[in-house]
Amino acid sequence: MTEQKVMNRWLVVLGALLIQLCLGAIYAWSVFTGKLTDPAGDFKFTTTQTQWIFSVGLATFAVVMVLAGKLQAKIGPRKVSIIGGVLLGVGYVLAGLLGKTFMLQLVFIGLVGGAGIGMAYVCPIAVGMRWFPDKKGFITGIAVAGFGFGALLWVQLASTWGNLLTSQGVLGTFLIYGIVFGVAVILGGLFMVYPPEGWKPAGWNPQAPKGNKPAAQPAADLLPGGMLKSAGFYLIWIAFIFSAMAGLMLIGINKLYGRDALMATGGFTDLAVASAAASTAYAIGFSIANGIGRIAWGAFSDFLGWKRSVIIMTASQGLFMVAFYFVGGNLVMLYVFLALTGFNFGGNFSLFPMATAGTFGTKNVGQNYGFMFTAYGVGGIVGPIMAGMFKDAGEGKGVEAWMLAFMISGGLCLLAAVLAALVKPAARPEAKAT
Repeated sequence: MTEQKVMNRWLVVLGALLIQLCLGAIYAWSVFTGKLTDPAGDFKFTTTQTQWIFSVGLATFAVVMVLAGKLQAKIGPRKVSIIGGVLLGVGYVLAGLLGKTFMLQLVFIGLVGGAGIGMAYVCPIAVGMRWFPDKKGFITGIAVAGFGFGALLWVQLASTWGNLLTSQGVLGTFLIYGIVFGVAVILGGLFMVYPPEGWKPAGWNPQAPKGNKPAAQPAADLLPGGMLKSAGFYLIWIAFIFSAMAGLMLIGINKLYGRDALMATGGFTDLAVASAAASTAYAIGFSIANGIGRIAWGAFSDFLGWKRSVIIMTASQGLFMVAFYFVGGNLVMLYVFLALTGFNFGGNFSLFPMATAGTFGTKNVGQNYGFMFTAYGVGGIVGPIMAGMFKDAGEGKGVEAWMLAFMISGGLCLLAAVLAALVKPAARPEAKAT
């Protein structure tokens, strides 16, 4: 089959972006918490209750990804993506129509919506790698960048850009988002199909060396059963846990740390003004760099390889986190280090899919990455909980209360770099036979 007879592969990128922009809704949850916890509002949730909805959504997302990978191998990524879009849309629509209580929001947003995100998330990654074997990292980065930028989009539409929370309320915003999510993910899912067997981009030779380097032997295409027997899986998995946990813990305290650090240096004397400055720095510095980092680290991995990229990303992140504590009291440096740590945190979501494909093969990455992504589920539970503990212990005690969180985060990232350095490609079947 000639290349002219197959779908334009850039349509896969368009579909991936449509899907991932909507899946990023899970990180827009914070925009609703103020209204949900308002003592004079309609809901009067506790902060803990709102965090339960978010944590259940993250955990469901991670668990369902494992099931989605298996289902994708049976019925294909298009159907799995569409199922994900239906679940995500229905979850938010039902929350908009019925979600007046904590338990109903937990079920509709956390469980049903989280399941929809987990079902659709890996499809653009697996399909993109098949259509773009010549630039797998870059395309993976673009796909997951949609997830990061989606969070910013839905936050702003609910607040300053669209004022949906003011005009429609929490439930009305859920309803609007549910309809948009369902339609957009289903449309994007229509493009989630694999290329024909044996297809490759015109002019691309997978055996051609780059520069003076010989072409690397492709990893064995292991199924999950074989991958889970490999020591390399656990090295990458634990490295992912450490890197994700560290990032999520700092995400949970960055605004409070920034406020206290700005006050401690004397640059700000009003607590409310310092808090607003720290929040703005986080929204601009961390959030935008997070999305850019997903694309950039994916592109870096195409040139450096996933292993070098992960080592550089996690090692530099460890150093940045340690340094951040000591310099964050300066407003300019607060922006700089929020951007640096956000840039590296975003890299997790493009580099660990590449680590999975590079170590265990591209063919089954849709199944394998579901298991690998459970690491983020672990980090998504432990990191925010640790952040909550530091908040409770540090609230009102000044900037020194946050030192331990930064040191722990930095240490975890440096350990992740060491673990990544120990990973070796999975053995090829013919290598075992000799």
